[in-house]
Amino acid sequence: MVFDNVFSKELFEKKFKKKFDFIPYGSEIKIEKEDEEILKSLGLEKGEYFLFVGRFIPDKGLHYLIPAFEKLATTKKLVLVGGSPHPSQYEQSLRYTYDSRIIFPGYIYGDDTSILMKNSYAYVQPSDIEGLSPVILTIMGLGVPLICSDIPENLFLVENCATCFKKSSVDDLFDKLNFALSNPDLIKKLASEAQEKALANFSWEAITEQHISLFSTT
Repeated sequence: MVFDNVFSKELFEKKFKKKFDFIPYGSEIKIEKEDEEILKSLGLEKGEYFLFVGRFIPDKGLHYLIPAFEKLATTKKLVLVGGSPHPSQYEQSLRYTYDSRIIFPGYIYGDDTSILMKNSYAYVQPSDIEGLSPVILTIMGLGVPLICSDIPENLFLVENCATCFKKSSVDDLFDKLNFALSNPDLIKKLASEAQEKALANFSWEAITEQHISLFSTT
């Protein structure tokens, strides 16, 4: 049995008194197309928006991100990709914002999502609960500045290569968004370090080799 979440692995080992293997998810994104039509269609410019991509559920913490962003004095936008054709009451409450800088484009797939990520000012992952997030690994692999909550799963991946805020804190997230706006060179430097880490430790080549090694010894 192989886990891609080291914390789940530890939980199962404790519960069942057995040892299991851990091999993380991979991170290496190759954008097949370079056109920026998706930016034009959403009225976006490179580096002029924060981004979130994911499910609109309480675990993901958008009810912290939206009010934190609303307090920012910036012309940058906040793009929230995802949602449902039959939105829950929670999702509907998120859309009540009157901030015209906040954009809800719905579902976006494939290279268009990667292009949005690559050209964002920073990606924000405000989750209360995560596994070892494939989205964070993707962001790291793309070399995009990252702002994320300080839950153990996120810290395990990013170490010192991201801007982290206190979980569930709108005020601290607001402070970290402001910090990112005031320190563009620093967050780009952290993103470059995160990319090196991701490609060294979480590339699909490295992950494949770990699987081959495991299978060859069992």
